[in-house]
Amino acid sequence: MNIRPYCMDDRERLLEILRENIPQYFAVNEEQDFIDYLNHHLEQYYVLEVEGTIQACGGINLGKDGITAVISWDVVARQSQGKGYGRALTVFRIERMKQMEGISRVSVRTSQLVYQFYEKFGLQLREVVKDYWSEGFDLYRLDCGLDQTTL
Repeated sequence: MNIRPYCMDDRERLLEILRENIPQYFAVNEEQDFIDYLNHHLEQYYVLEVEGTIQACGGINLGKDGITAVISWDVVARQSQGKGYGRALTVFRIERMKQMEGISRVSVRTSQLVYQFYEKFGLQLREVVKDYWSEGFDLYRLDCGLDQTTL
């Protein structure tokens, strides 16, 4: 397993992984949102490879408050779910956040389908907005102090 920074050559594989997860974990309209993110909003984005093939991806963005790091756009290939790759990528990013000067909080915006995954790291549910992402895909916002995370 290798975690490395995203590069433009990874784009098609990442879109393929996202499409594998529609409509179970992502709404159809989120593909365009992901493309927009990759084109205009990524700050630190990583891919996890196994035997040279990307199996997961996820990023870190900085919150406007200057103290929060945001877990962004986590996607794991369907055939690789349950193998610990999502966990490994999340641990990697939380460890990176702990090295970032001035960052003391971690946050994630996800759905009702996977929010419990982030609770395992100590993040606490703060807000729910029904049908936020699309019909049937609610927003679940979680956060906690970076020093409260459990790895």
